Amino acid sequence: MSRAAGRAGALALLVLAVLSRAGARKPNVVLILTDDQDVCLGGMTPLKKTNALIAEKGITFSNAYVPSALCCPSRASILTGKYPHNHHVVNNTLEGNCSRKSWQKIQEPYTFTAILKSMCGYQTFFAGKYLNEYGAEDAGGIGHVPPGWSFWYALEKNSKYYNYTLSVNGKARKHGENYSVDYLTDVLANMSLDFLEYKSNFEPFFMMIATPAPHSPWISAPQYKKIFQNVSAPRNSNFNIHGKNKHWLIRQAKTPMTNSSIQFLDDAFRKRWQTLLSVDDLIENLVKKLEFHGELDNTYIFYTSDNGFHTGQFSLPIDKRQLYEFDIKVPLLVRGPGIKPNQTNQMLVSNIDLGPTILDIAGYDINKTQMDGMSLLPLLRGDKNVTWRSDALVEYQGEGHNSSDPTCPALGPGVTHCFPDCVCEDAYNNTYACVRTLSASWDLQYCEFDDREVFVEVYNLTADPHQLDNIAKTIDQEILEKMNYRLMMLQSCSGASCRTPGVFDRGYRFDPRLMFNNHGSPARRLSTQS
Repeated sequence: MSRAAGRAGALALLVLAVLSRAGARKPNVVLILTDDQDVCLGGMTPLKKTNALIAEKGITFSNAYVPSALCCPSRASILTGKYPHNHHVVNNTLEGNCSRKSWQKIQEPYTFTAILKSMCGYQTFFAGKYLNEYGAEDAGGIGHVPPGWSFWYALEKNSKYYNYTLSVNGKARKHGENYSVDYLTDVLANMSLDFLEYKSNFEPFFMMIATPAPHSPWISAPQYKKIFQNVSAPRNSNFNIHGKNKHWLIRQAKTPMTNSSIQFLDDAFRKRWQTLLSVDDLIENLVKKLEFHGELDNTYIFYTSDNGFHTGQFSLPIDKRQLYEFDIKVPLLVRGPGIKPNQTNQMLVSNIDLGPTILDIAGYDINKTQMDGMSLLPLLRGDKNVTWRSDALVEYQGEGHNSSDPTCPALGPGVTHCFPDCVCEDAYNNTYACVRTLSASWDLQYCEFDDREVFVEVYNLTADPHQLDNIAKTIDQEILEKMNYRLMMLQSCSGASCRTPGVFDRGYRFDPRLMFNNHGSPARRLSTQS
């Protein structure tokens, strides 16, 4: 064999080796996170392309929940894989640990993205809304770039569509109100496409794209402003009715709602859908780019929201942060390697599972973390005989002012987020914890409030999917006691203890002596201290 032929053979072997390593590269992961997108009231309806490109190509989780129905605590749970009582972010304020320095010091170094970058060799990209108080001067300003991100394009504070500031790897970039260069959803899409164009081809990548839509102020792209003109908020059985037998905050809502309130919520509903059309475009362009670069077949794409939303349920005009399905249940769609198309999975999953799942995809041993969630990878692959949870925790700490709302003085101190008709969406004692149970025998929700009433709400969603009838006073006492005990256990759980058998699991053991006469004890108020 000639020397030239030998060199050619060696080169061919080298090329084959490189191609082999590329073929064996770890999967890429993309996480698209919307803001305030419900699933119970038709929130996925406008997203025709997203449904075709993700849901129909993969799996839809029909029972996906958030551990807290509010932006910052829920986003913190996604990043850490922990329940709020373990990451200590309790609301959207700095005082509630939303992006403040204690969060940055204690939790941010251990997010799943920090592990992906430092331990798994991933290049990581973030674009969009991070945490509501990100960029606050008291928390380091926009110069703070959390550990774990190779490329950082984060929105300063809360969702906007125009006139905002981005932290571009720690440097301020201001945007105005010119649609072609400033509309935030499109800006995030373009940044994402640029990343895919210029990223390293020798490392797997993780992308998190957090859109402002469909959060207020509900400003759609100009081409979508006249879409859905004949659409109204759904008039289901819990729309515009009095929340009888519910917590006082729900009972105080004015029923029936005024015409102005109904007109307002219908308008909000339409505008929310309009903003989602740009998200649909983002998904389409992202999938096309992945396919163009030959990355699509080796990429998992997750689509979800940080919490749900309501428009008129129990006469509450608009908001989230309540314990009911419309606020705590979210869309979760996944496509990727090994996932069969057009699947629906009914297992009870939570957004604390996203971090463990992505680390599992990356080949990292999630037992080395302190995460509370479970990896969804066995469910994505369709593994048989998977042992799964039958319950999950939902917890929320209410916000409220010591002074009375000047527009609603008769309600006294403690209320907040009040509408003109003195319908208030939150209060200091809107602090609750729930066990959401889904098993072969029960579709149940058990909740306790931390208030003077020690109020309890229980719903059998098999018979009452819209949660009209609080059965706390009529349900079997033994079930009530078991749920109370299970709630106490989950509120103090950490890591593996959050994954112990639920009330309706075969491995559950209940010893009434362990109750210590604590039946009906109020939900433990969350702490912002580590």
